[in-house]
Amino acid sequence: MGNADDRARKRLTRTPPPAAIVAVLAFVGLCSAFMFTLVVPLQADLPHLLNASREDTSWVVTITLLVAAVATPISGRLGDMYGKKRVVIVLLIILIVGSVIAAMSTSIVGVIIGRGLQGATTGVVPLGIAIMRDVLKPERLGTAVALMSATMGVGGAIGMPVAAYLAANADWHALFWLAAGLGLIGAVLVVLVVPADVLLSPGKLDIVGAIGLAIGLTGLLLYVSRGAEWGWTAPASLAMLIGGIVVLVLWSWYQLKAKDPLLDLRVAVRPAVLFTNVAAICMGFALFASNVTFPQLLELPVETGSGLGLDVFSAALVVATSGVVMMVISPLSGFLERTVGPRPLFTVGTAAIVLAYAFVLLWSTEVWHLIVANLLIGVGIGFSFAAMPMIIMRAVPAHETGASNGLNALFRSVGTSTASAVMGGVLASMSTQVDGVAIPTRDAFEFSFWLAIAAGILAFVLTFFIPRHPHSEQRPALRD
Repeated sequence: MGNADDRARKRLTRTPPPAAIVAVLAFVGLCSAFMFTLVVPLQADLPHLLNASREDTSWVVTITLLVAAVATPISGRLGDMYGKKRVVIVLLIILIVGSVIAAMSTSIVGVIIGRGLQGATTGVVPLGIAIMRDVLKPERLGTAVALMSATMGVGGAIGMPVAAYLAANADWHALFWLAAGLGLIGAVLVVLVVPADVLLSPGKLDIVGAIGLAIGLTGLLLYVSRGAEWGWTAPASLAMLIGGIVVLVLWSWYQLKAKDPLLDLRVAVRPAVLFTNVAAICMGFALFASNVTFPQLLELPVETGSGLGLDVFSAALVVATSGVVMMVISPLSGFLERTVGPRPLFTVGTAAIVLAYAFVLLWSTEVWHLIVANLLIGVGIGFSFAAMPMIIMRAVPAHETGASNGLNALFRSVGTSTASAVMGGVLASMSTQVDGVAIPTRDAFEFSFWLAIAAGILAFVLTFFIPRHPHSEQRPALRD
């Protein structure tokens, strides 16, 4: 009888298979990334649906980017302190609550609140990568991290046609009910499959540091995301920019003096971490540049001389090809990371981005041209996003993995927010009136592609400043 009880206890406490852990974490990563493109098909109709001005409805997108940027590094630090699994579950609960609030709202205030809460869930991706570092064998880690990193692009790319289909065939509230359902499924799977944390970094949460980071980033990102609309030199815009910079400088000084800082900036300025994070801004810019420009290029009427005349759903399917590529090449990314190292993988990824935008700069008059460019972007983002967390994890102590990957995700968010503002501003300023509607000109798209090429080239150059073999503390891995 005793032997039977022992066997039962072993079955109950047995660590789930690594493949199941990776699959569940990748699923919640996809859910998180989906939140960024959830309302893209609705953007043109939001003023009518919410009975609000276009300026007000633009906050439905902006608030998600702002909350994601602020919450991600903070949730990473909380994960290091209190348990990564626990924080992932909390973030998914926040996603569910935000989705339900938006789904039950008929006014813009409720939707903005819900979208803000949805943005907080972005932290599950760097936390998921940190969990993988804790529980997987080294030979499995590269492929798993590549898959998890790919979800940041895949979730948005594949989610776009899903959102477009629902927006065209159901009430717009269905998008938020779908998000709530995905969050619920993800939370249940994490509870059942992901093992308890084996590595914690006890300490107190740096409340002052968290508030300072939130204020500083909010000022900076508001300038980036709203500057084109408010006016880049308008008093309100400059107040946000200068105020954000001043607060972040004071925050950095405080973090260096604090006994238990929110982020250890001494680790953050190590060459491997610093250059990877700066390059992450460029890669975030390059990724979101395609999300802003390609759908418009595909959907604008052919008669305008700029567009290819596709409907929203067909255009979303074309954009989704990049996400499919990211998912498919994740095993290859893991293999290359193990064989040649993450830095060369990062270099190849940035080169693919430059090639993609150079291609579409030369050829963008047929749908297949955009498909080829999206395939190249999928390769570039897939390799780059797989390489960045591996470079970070090799360069930082194991107990700071969550916070350090959260900081890297923050820099990517700065890049995406900048791309959204800059590309939107370029397309709006370089437009012509067609039947009373402002239509971006062909020159506007070409200038946008040149900006993306410049971002890709800068990231490419930065990869050569990253040490090939950054050293960090080694961490114990669970054996299955």
